[in-house]
Amino acid sequence: MEPISAALLAKSLDGLAMRMDVTAANIANAGSRGFRASRVTFEDSLRSAAAHGPAAIAAVTPRIEAAAAARFADEPRTDLDLDTAAATAGRYSAMVEIMARELDIARTAIAGGR
Repeated sequence: MEPISAALLAKSLDGLAMRMDVTAANIANAGSRGFRASRVTFEDSLRSAAAHGPAAIAAVTPRIEAAAAARFADEPRTDLDLDTAAATAGRYSAMVEIMARELDIARTAIAGGR
């Protein structure tokens, strides 16, 4: 695997794992009075860093930000958090599958095609 691809995959997995943690906290605390949900952003920074190589990618840090205020007072939006959790899990799973396939290719190459 190319160094830039490996760096992108690793940093993406870190960001997605953080997003899952924050989303789980949002769901767990949705009923708490005064709780304000958070979200994790990293994709735009990662996209910009990709043009500058693995070192720039390694410097990207996912950010936790306050989510937009609810439109109706303190109304919890667990539906949106559940959607985020499902989408994040799907992306994480796809990236792990890519890494597994790359490792299979490397294993085959090392074994001489056997």
